[in-house]
Amino acid sequence: MKYNNPVIKGFYPDPSVCKVGDKYYLVCSTMQYFPGVPIFQSEDLINWQQIGHCLTRKSQIELNKVKSSGGVFAPTIRYFNGVFYMTTTNSSTGQNFYVVTEDIYGEWSEPIYVDQGGIDPSLYFEDDKTYFMSNGKDDNGICGIVQCEIDVKTGKKLTSSRTIWQGSGGRFLEGPHMYKIGEKYYLMAAEGGTEFGHMVTYARGESPYGDFEAYPYNPVLTNRNLGAYEIQAVGHGDLVQDNSGNWWILHLGFRQIDEWIPYHHLGREVFLTPVTFGEDGWFTAGDKGTTIKTFDTNRINDRVIQREKKCYTFKNTEWDKDWCYLRLPHFENYLLEENMLKLKGTEITLDEVDSPTFIGLRQKDFNAIISCDVSISEGEAGITLYMDENHHYDLAIRKKKNGYEVIEGLNIGDIKSIEKVVDLKDINTASLVISANNTYYNFFIEKEGKQIYLGKAQTKYLSSEVAGGFTGVIIGLYAYDKNCTNYGEFTNFKCQYSENGE
Repeated sequence: MKYNNPVIKGFYPDPSVCKVGDKYYLVCSTMQYFPGVPIFQSEDLINWQQIGHCLTRKSQIELNKVKSSGGVFAPTIRYFNGVFYMTTTNSSTGQNFYVVTEDIYGEWSEPIYVDQGGIDPSLYFEDDKTYFMSNGKDDNGICGIVQCEIDVKTGKKLTSSRTIWQGSGGRFLEGPHMYKIGEKYYLMAAEGGTEFGHMVTYARGESPYGDFEAYPYNPVLTNRNLGAYEIQAVGHGDLVQDNSGNWWILHLGFRQIDEWIPYHHLGREVFLTPVTFGEDGWFTAGDKGTTIKTFDTNRINDRVIQREKKCYTFKNTEWDKDWCYLRLPHFENYLLEENMLKLKGTEITLDEVDSPTFIGLRQKDFNAIISCDVSISEGEAGITLYMDENHHYDLAIRKKKNGYEVIEGLNIGDIKSIEKVVDLKDINTASLVISANNTYYNFFIEKEGKQIYLGKAQTKYLSSEVAGGFTGVIIGLYAYDKNCTNYGEFTNFKCQYSENGE
């Protein structure tokens, strides 16, 4: 059958996967967003359903006023002796930790901390030993993939931290994962930075401590030389074996906005690439070492259909799974109903490194129509296309001295501009519409059955290449009220995706 990449669209970076029985479970980074670390489930590797989050309580993760693209970095999910383990880094506090559960659909434990630095931690289990690895410096100050043994019940180090591999020569060695396949130990990592030079490399050895011999043809997977190709930044992956004995890698990548415009704003997404082991025990990946948009493979049954959700509304999404908040939300300001949202604005704006009243969905494709009816009595409420506090586009209704108005606001770095204002007189409700394609957002209001055009803005100014960081555009609904007394009311929300923007 043929399947299309990415298999999970939108800002879901740094995927890690494990298989338990006939099901696969996958987790991703969330940075400054809450809840932390979404969990997906699949039975065929191409259709993924979110089933929850690992970090659902404020006691599990400190996100108060963390900078954008700080917070929760690359997680790893593993299963051993009836227990799921998710290990990750709070990059803002410099702490590596893991949480555990016996019920993947339930709550996870409080954090168990490990006194080893670096980021992108991972666990490897063998017999009665638990190996903890990350990228950073070992106890002797040597940089690389660092490993120690721990007491898995407490996180206490049982051995010193020791560098076991220093990569193949690429910059920013990170994202280590270890596997025992046959009689060999395979150590896979990411190098080159999570931008256009990203790549997957690996080595193998005779024990969990090596010595590790690098794959002679590293990188095993990269799109760094595919100029003008939509899929870029391929790297940071995790291996998994299916029931038929086939191997795959789930990894991140991003889609640039145009063949010749090297910007991306949807974030780093999840891609699936086949892996093949040779008789010599080394493996290769993808289409001549690259990830392509469509793979034609006999590894997945032809009866499997790749399904994709194209329309998102209040009614067909779940508040605690699909939606996210900025940092640690003040839940008393949110009234979440089946087909209505009420947000009480505060004095905190979208421009601050804080927790404004904001709830959002990840933008999953270039072409979309986003619409919502918004009512207010005071303050401001509307739709934001949010990359970070310095890069967001807003379409909102706000109270003025005598009546109400709709504004189109653009925030690009230090430039903050109200581009268009439409006077609503005494009408306190507005039908807001944003039309998106790969290169532009267009802003409208609907009035008396007609659309009034406000203006447009380029998507590239919400890209990581402009804004920096590791996230992607979130379609946010927000409210602001310096008096902290009034609710904005949101109804008829809809985000409809299409292939060609029509």
